[in-house]
Amino acid sequence: MPQEQSRTANGAVFVARQMDARLNWDTLAWLRERWFGNLVVKGILSPADAEKAIALGAQGIVVTNHGERQLDGTILALDALVDIALVCQDKAAVIVDSGFRRGTDIVRALCLGADSVILGCAVLYGVTAGGTASAVRALSILRGEIDRTLAQLGCRSIGDLHRWHVRAVARG
Repeated sequence: MPQEQSRTANGAVFVARQMDARLNWDTLAWLRERWFGNLVVKGILSPADAEKAIALGAQGIVVTNHGERQLDGTILALDALVDIALVCQDKAAVIVDSGFRRGTDIVRALCLGADSVILGCAVLYGVTAGGTASAVRALSILRGEIDRTLAQLGCRSIGDLHRWHVRAVARG
């Protein structure tokens, strides 16, 4: 087998090993019985799944399509966010993930109902480019973009954001 095909085959095997098809709602119930700390469930893209996770004792929901790594045609996390946030209201924290790279996108997610946003890509890119200092710089850039977006919306803080701000952010 040529080297290129061998690398591709090995990569496919690696990815397949990262996904355990045996994990299901029974697994979550089993875990909840044994784990008394906060339980956050990652990978939720439907309101029904959010409701099920909450019913099984989750205190947090991470709305994510895993950056479309596993399924490139899946729903976007932001498209799923609004309905999931409505289900989780006052029951569970809503965290969103999926490759946020701009401050305006972070503000948009907060307007759509996220309590927080995971910024793994920005930090990872910063570390890769220049270590800790570059990761801090990447977060500083995002913070500046968030602050400018809030100012343009007439908001003094994230707490002032409302769902109706999304149209203004989308045009920005």
